[in-house]
Amino acid sequence: MAGHPPKPPKQPTETPKKQWSMADFEIGKPLGKGKFGRVYLAREIKSKYIVALKVIFKEQIEKYKLQHQLRREMEIQTSLRHPNVLRLYGWFHDSDRIFFILEYAHGGELYKELRKTGHFSESQAATYIASLAQALAYCHEKNVIHRDIKPENLLLDHEGRLKIADFGWSVQSKTKRHTMCGTLDYLAPEMVENKAHDYAVDNWTLGILCYEFLFGAPPFEAESQSDTFRRIMKVDLSFPSTPVVSTEATTLISQLLVKDSSKRLSLQKIMKHPWIVKYADPTSICSK
Repeated sequence: MAGHPPKPPKQPTETPKKQWSMADFEIGKPLGKGKFGRVYLAREIKSKYIVALKVIFKEQIEKYKLQHQLRREMEIQTSLRHPNVLRLYGWFHDSDRIFFILEYAHGGELYKELRKTGHFSESQAATYIASLAQALAYCHEKNVIHRDIKPENLLLDHEGRLKIADFGWSVQSKTKRHTMCGTLDYLAPEMVENKAHDYAVDNWTLGILCYEFLFGAPPFEAESQSDTFRRIMKVDLSFPSTPVVSTEATTLISQLLVKDSSKRLSLQKIMKHPWIVKYADPTSICSK
């Protein structure tokens, strides 16, 4: 694992004292809309570098008391440098809005790809899971737990390389946490039960994603929230007969979706797992 990858040829003109403003950017088409704002394609005028500009409304942040969470997201994402983690280059604000200057992921949301194709091939799924395991191992080394890995928070760049985005629920911690957060279908049992949790919640989510990538839906989906909770707590796991997937794949999922968080397969073991070794495309997986 050699040093960091080379930076793209032109990045937003970063100087230690740089004060960004809207005057530095040409704004293009909208890329997406979230609960608290929108994301636009933008170009930094000076370098011609293409970025995604996430616009967050201060009024919304104050209304939902998310100032602390937003600051934490900014600090965490700015500090991370990994080819499978979306870069946050910087931020600025005006009287009404906060702007995040983000790496532009040309391929858009992995969620849309999954909806379009229904499910991924084993090779695609294994490549994505290996990329995620690499990126999460890097985050965990930096004491960052993501806590909200789901297809909507995974983006693809122009080469189809996976990028973890949206660190809104992430936390930097060496101790166990107690906050329930994340998205229902992806929550680990310890979070559903409001127990202390640690890095292993991200490992659980990899099991959920692996299942969803291969079968097209998360494993504990149910009619109601309470039924989903019940299925998660029981680890009510079964595998559909179609599409047909390898025993190595179902074994990996079963080794991740384990109620006792200390017994879940480690990220290092995921990367060496027979399914990953057999199916993942090593040329598409970036080490840090």
